[in-house]
Amino acid sequence: MKNLFAVFVLVCGVILLLGISTGYSQTDLSVQQDTIEQNDHDQHSAEAHDVHEGHHGAAPVWLVIPFVALLLMIATGPLFYEHFWHHNYPKIAVGLAILVVFYYLFALHNVHGPVHALAEYIQFIALLASLFIASGGILIEIDKKATPIANVSLLVIGALVSNLIGTTGASMLLIRPFIRLNKGNIQAYHIIFFIFMVSNIGGSLTPIGDPPLFLGFLKGVPFFWTLTHNFPAWLLALFALAVIFYVIDRKFGTANEDDLEDVVYTNKFEMKGSRNFFWLLIIILSVFLDPNVLDWVPAIHYDGQKFSFIREIIMFSVAFCSYRFADKAALKGNEFNFEPIREVAFIFIGIFGTMMPALELVGNFAKSPEGSALITHNTLYWGTGVLSGVLDNAPTYLNFLAAAMASQNAEISNIQMVRDFAMDKYDDSAFELMAISVASVFFGAMTYIGNGPNFMVKSIAEQSGIKMPSFFGYVIRFSVPILLPILFLVWLVFFAFV
Repeated sequence: MKNLFAVFVLVCGVILLLGISTGYSQTDLSVQQDTIEQNDHDQHSAEAHDVHEGHHGAAPVWLVIPFVALLLMIATGPLFYEHFWHHNYPKIAVGLAILVVFYYLFALHNVHGPVHALAEYIQFIALLASLFIASGGILIEIDKKATPIANVSLLVIGALVSNLIGTTGASMLLIRPFIRLNKGNIQAYHIIFFIFMVSNIGGSLTPIGDPPLFLGFLKGVPFFWTLTHNFPAWLLALFALAVIFYVIDRKFGTANEDDLEDVVYTNKFEMKGSRNFFWLLIIILSVFLDPNVLDWVPAIHYDGQKFSFIREIIMFSVAFCSYRFADKAALKGNEFNFEPIREVAFIFIGIFGTMMPALELVGNFAKSPEGSALITHNTLYWGTGVLSGVLDNAPTYLNFLAAAMASQNAEISNIQMVRDFAMDKYDDSAFELMAISVASVFFGAMTYIGNGPNFMVKSIAEQSGIKMPSFFGYVIRFSVPILLPILFLVWLVFFAFV
């Protein structure tokens, strides 16, 4: 609780700083009013951003060290110094984030970067926390014998559901039933394939499905664009994973079956806490309350841009109410606790705080003449993908979309330009956006930190007594030999020879 309180105080402090900075930014921007008042609202926002950016220098390369250090500690901590890491990761993550944020504020005099990182983090954690808590109050019990077909069916259903309630919602709703279904035989590969199919690739078809697609929708990508453009790649990847899982589960899924007592199954399906679907519906509807899409939605105005806060208030309120009024039997049956979301909250406050220099350096290079010359749908696929595996995939998506648009003299801050880019009104722009979208979602499954639900699923599995692979073990034993060839196949089929 002390650590949570510390983060709360930190967030409140930066929000206060945001309010103060807003006043200064508006004063500075008013000086420039005469030079930009002839432009439309979106161009005004972009120019105001440029004016503000001119007041500070770029982040030095060495400032990437805290981010790299955090990634290395996430990878090695649970393996080599588990006790120390488990008790101190909140302090380490927050401390490294503060180090980078303070350098931005006091050395670079850059308030813009930390404010945007804070806004993105609040949007990120509000969505994940509300979906995690609301889904945790729904207990699904399946009294059925675990077979490869039953497991594959549940994974495919989870992949479909993830497009309706998000990869986080689907993961939290189904990971415990999946573990219970395989009780006595549950192994690490069950959880890894769940992360691959439900927590990541499954949510490729709607903006609700995965955070990067949600951010793209907020920037102007039409809602059904992801369904029409991502579906073929989604189908191929999901089919390949389902076949591989079926083969592995047939071979290893009955390894401990002889040790189990004979059990009579009723094949019944029961659900408790169905009232929480109402809370999930509120969360889904609230995602559309963005001031950049709907002008009537109240917003925090800063640096010529609008930041949502009504949506986040609704989500945090739903998180509280869905837990407060949840079915206690459902919570108990799910062995619900806050440790998984606590771990995600601290780890990702460190990631969002320290990855600013890395994203800035990559983004600046991509927007440079040298970088722009390298931008193709192939480099966008692999560039977005590789970084989505080690950075959070949501800001990575935005950075590469901004770079791709900048290479064609378009601005990501202009909603109409984003919409035109998605509708292929620039040179091969829809194809480039498809490469960014598919890669950011698919490659998010490459590591535990590529996407928020990955860490939560891992934490729940470990609390259930399942021995999960380390960070490097996950990559070496599963991502590289299983997932990477599928991602390569997707590239060959849809991007390589086009």
